[in-house]
Amino acid sequence: MNGSPPPVARNFKLHSTRLIDRYIMTETLKPLLASLAVVLVALLMERLLRLFDLLANHGGPFDMVVRLVANLVPHYLGLALPAAFFISMFVVVARMGEDNELDALQSAGLSVPRIARSFLALGAVLMAFSILLFGYLQPYGRYGYSAVFHLVVNAAWDATVPQSTFVDAGDGLTISADMVDVTGRRLEKVFVQQDRDNGEVWVTTATTGALAATADRQRVLMTLRDGVQIRVLPDGRRQVLQFGELTLDRPFRLVTEPFRERGGSERELTITELWSEMHDPQSILVRSRVEAEFHARLARSLSLPLLPLLAVPMGMAAKRARRGQGIALATLILIVYHHLVQLGESLGDVGRVPPVIGVWVPFGLFCLLCGWLFHRAEVRPGENPFAALFDAIDAAGAFVRRLIPRRRRKGGGTETGTGGPGGAPGGTQP
Repeated sequence: MNGSPPPVARNFKLHSTRLIDRYIMTETLKPLLASLAVVLVALLMERLLRLFDLLANHGGPFDMVVRLVANLVPHYLGLALPAAFFISMFVVVARMGEDNELDALQSAGLSVPRIARSFLALGAVLMAFSILLFGYLQPYGRYGYSAVFHLVVNAAWDATVPQSTFVDAGDGLTISADMVDVTGRRLEKVFVQQDRDNGEVWVTTATTGALAATADRQRVLMTLRDGVQIRVLPDGRRQVLQFGELTLDRPFRLVTEPFRERGGSERELTITELWSEMHDPQSILVRSRVEAEFHARLARSLSLPLLPLLAVPMGMAAKRARRGQGIALATLILIVYHHLVQLGESLGDVGRVPPVIGVWVPFGLFCLLCGWLFHRAEVRPGENPFAALFDAIDAAGAFVRRLIPRRRRKGGGTETGTGGPGGAPGGTQP
């Protein structure tokens, strides 16, 4: 009687829109997880190769590499999450546009903000996760990586030498052997370099060698046989010693010096610890650096809910085979925004500008840009700024292609026409 839909119709509409939200969320999570996995693996692979090289030079078990990589995951996840989230939304919206699903939803009465509600809800969830990631997981990951790295570089030498490997035994002693038995202590074709405190460098080569610890396990002995020792003095003079048997000894450390406590850098502090340091007048950390770190972490976390406002208009404009252009443009926008925030953080570190201004001004500009683009896509869907930008890119590409001379067909022809009556070719003959 009063024009309101009956209860059954209201329940059906509510149920149908929930199905749409569930569908959009499911379609977004698939590329999100795939993009996260691909980007995270790509970022970790380059660092993994360097970690293997580090382990080969300093020695140590394989689990050290696993621990180092595990502590790097929060850092690279923070880099990969915004890009993966944006790409997943862009791909979903562009595909829905190509399949005319966006037109169908809008024809059914769903506005652009209603369609984007699932993206915004997912962005809010990821914002909460990013606060946990940037605020707590990354500081502990950075400290854990530094602690394991210190353990690898300064690990106590176990008096063994892997085959064909230069081992840094500490205190300026480097050992290598071409042939080593299973114990790692019987050596053949031995090379030893000693950098002494007085500036002398002793280089020793021997046919065979053996490593053994003293009875009190305080020193390690290296017995070399049939070799030559060259001593390079600080003034450049050289002394050559040929020997039948020579014994070298050095202190034998079984325990590595402990790493420092967490908190030596503002990047190792959690976001609550940064807040405490900001308001502690007796803090030993530089206040500007602490403030810049705090505001930069918060701004990066709050940026995630803004990405749907940028991805939805871009995806709507890229529904006609323009995904490559859209991904390239999105990558450029995210990189520029990331570097602007990083620039503001750096200027705040050195005190050139207040950290609040250096970090939040780029964030505010990015927020205004995203809000304006989303508003235009809602009010005037046919006048999407990204559509005009993609048209300009297409026109520029066509203009560049016209400037490039076409390759001539083999045999001298320039083009081939359709066959005429009787199968006669209609193209230009050589």
